[in-house]
Amino acid sequence: MSNLNKNYDRIISEIEQSISNEQEREKVKQKIADLSIMFFNLIDNMNTILEEKIAKMEEKQNDIDMKIDDLKKSVDEIEGDIYEEGTGEYDFEIVCPYCNNEFVTDLKLMNEEKTEIRCPECNNIIELDWNDDEDEGCSGHCGGCHGCSDEYYEEENEDDM
Repeated sequence: MSNLNKNYDRIISEIEQSISNEQEREKVKQKIADLSIMFFNLIDNMNTILEEKIAKMEEKQNDIDMKIDDLKKSVDEIEGDIYEEGTGEYDFEIVCPYCNNEFVTDLKLMNEEKTEIRCPECNNIIELDWNDDEDEGCSGHCGGCHGCSDEYYEEENEDDM
């Protein structure tokens, strides 16, 4: 900016030295000042437009960054669900047998197995069965547990035919 000021002062000085008629000299100096003001206004307007465009780009970039952060969190959660074993925390979907409310809960199984949980909707205690024996109990062929087995299911279907 100091070079611009020096050049402007140099041009005005040359005009003062080369034009002897004071009225013409002042008129030329005024026209150069008017022209300079026009250029500065043009530069200022361009600067304002650029600043607005930069602000819009920064806003869009912030939106993109937020979306990327959300996506990264989702991917990290999925990655954690797939690859991180042995944390002792598991998400279970439970349906309350009293009010049919479906809810998801984190059960920490590292220290001890929980045998019951409270329904957040009706506050009833739900007993949890951790029996891993697939040979015992219901085989899942009927609509409710009646202590049935595959034989019972086959007999029931034969009666329907």
